Amino acid sequence: MSIPSFRMKDVFSLVKTAKVDHSRPVIETGKKKMTAPVVYITRIESFSACHRLHSLQLGEEENKNVFGKCNNPNGHGHNYKVEVTVKGPVDPVTGMVMNITDLKKIMQAVIMDTLDHKNIDKDVPYFKDKVSTTENLAVFIWIELQKQLPTNYLYEVRIHETDKNVIFYRGE
Repeated sequence: MSIPSFRMKDVFSLVKTAKVDHSRPVIETGKKKMTAPVVYITRIESFSACHRLHSLQLGEEENKNVFGKCNNPNGHGHNYKVEVTVKGPVDPVTGMVMNITDLKKIMQAVIMDTLDHKNIDKDVPYFKDKVSTTENLAVFIWIELQKQLPTNYLYEVRIHETDKNVIFYRGE
């Protein structure tokens, strides 16, 4: 009996086009049946970007009072660290919540290609009329990730703006 050979490209194509049931599968463990465990996966990326905290709804003096040195007309930069956490049932066939390589590719497109070495205020259209706070940055990343991840899989976007300033957003 011969074992059929598969090209990796064909396998990847099948995986990408397969309809995935994201409900919690039932796993049989001996005599018991239980739903698949829900597991959280976090991937971390780092990027550098600059921005200026400045609200178009405030005057110059008020912006200076509210945002202080972060309102510098020339902007300022950060080395951001972004943690993206997804959650879902462990697939009994693959043993994965999702392929971490897929998450890596999605984060590359949404975070790295869009934000790394960019002026957030000038290079990212979302911030044309929004203050580029880390809070709004987390919301932006969430919105963009939601477009590419399986429904209800995104759990949290956590951004380390500095070693001491960390925010997180869970879609609420």
